[in-house]
Amino acid sequence: MTDGAREHCDLLIEAGHVVPVHPHGVVLADHAIAVSNGLVVAVLPTAEARTRFAAAQVVARPDGCVIPGLVNAHVHNPMTLLRGVADDLPLMEWLQGHIWPLEAQLIGPAFVADGISLAIAEMLRGGTTCCNENYFFPDVQAATYKHHGFRARIGLPIIDFPSAWARTDDEYFDRATEVHDQWRRDPLIATAFAPHAPYTVSDANFERIRMLSDQLDIPVHCHVHETEAEVGESVQKFGQRPLARLDRLGLLNDRLIAVHMTQLTDAEIAQCAERGVSVVHCAESNLKLASGFCPVAKLQRAGVTVALGTDGAASNNDLDMFGEMRSAALLAKGVASDPCAMDAATTLRAATLGGAMAMGMDHLVGTIEPGKQADLVCVDLAQVETQPLHHVASQLVYACGRDQVTDVWIGGHRKLDGRVLVDIHIAGLLANARQWRERIAGIKTR
Repeated sequence: MTDGAREHCDLLIEAGHVVPVHPHGVVLADHAIAVSNGLVVAVLPTAEARTRFAAAQVVARPDGCVIPGLVNAHVHNPMTLLRGVADDLPLMEWLQGHIWPLEAQLIGPAFVADGISLAIAEMLRGGTTCCNENYFFPDVQAATYKHHGFRARIGLPIIDFPSAWARTDDEYFDRATEVHDQWRRDPLIATAFAPHAPYTVSDANFERIRMLSDQLDIPVHCHVHETEAEVGESVQKFGQRPLARLDRLGLLNDRLIAVHMTQLTDAEIAQCAERGVSVVHCAESNLKLASGFCPVAKLQRAGVTVALGTDGAASNNDLDMFGEMRSAALLAKGVASDPCAMDAATTLRAATLGGAMAMGMDHLVGTIEPGKQADLVCVDLAQVETQPLHHVASQLVYACGRDQVTDVWIGGHRKLDGRVLVDIHIAGLLANARQWRERIAGIKTR
């Protein structure tokens, strides 16, 4: 349709700057993004956009910078309800002595739905529009993300012990395929197999995962090489490091989303690059649990796709991807002894396109390009904390806070409007969180 000589579009976002992420490092001044039917149809100078398009809605942000929606490539979002319950502990003591005993008494549909709803509000207010979920009750997860119009890849959990979700190996796999079949054609929700870790999944179950991953063409999302102790235990039990074991079982391929990866040899890095393995770097969670340092600069130099994730709010303790970008960039420089490692543009790419590529969703999101989903975030860079504005990408990564996110769209639908969440009742979320706090406070883990 046209209006005289002008094309109609649903939405025109006029911004002081647009950072499309692809091409790499490009910053477009005084540009606009035209959106129709949930897709980006054009990215062009604002003056040209006003001449070309007749928009049903115009959002003018002259001091704003529009970036692709941030992609949190590793979360356990129901665990938002466990934020701060067991801090300052080593990983296995934290997990086995506190988190797993609490979860044994808490996990169920209500816990999962309420934790994810709280997490979605936090993520939207921080500019995150897509996440890679890894928890129990994937059916409830998918329904909750869909209800809120949030983009997610839902993990189908596999672990070698009974849970509230499934009691036996066969039940885990049967329920996984049921959830996949239910959501496989949904425009917002996708699935992945989510074996917990090499130390909690048997060879037989990993082989079943590999077979079904191939058949269904979905990724495998797994904690791998998270700690030195994990690697040592694998060598003692299997005679192999975890990555070598996964390779023996046929899982070291371009479907593997390997999370943490703090313990890597140069040979393992080269092998991951050769096989197309993606790595999710969870800098703050790894630091807080003293799990080790992911060699991000080496991985990137080798050509491995690197994404960023916050991990769960029980071990981070937030879902702040702006904070994660800054931490990841600074940590990479320290680990590599190189101030040029993981520069600002590369870090922003890891938090957007890198996550989308790792999740197999880069045909949909991760950049601002015609034909892609309009998952867009506007950040106000006119605040004291980000002025003067010498370099846009540097301010986004090293100086910007998530409280500077003003507007968020997912598939062209407005989710945050001038810092106000659309269709999410904050007072209700907070009241519900307080109820869970009282319940959790009454549970003893030891």
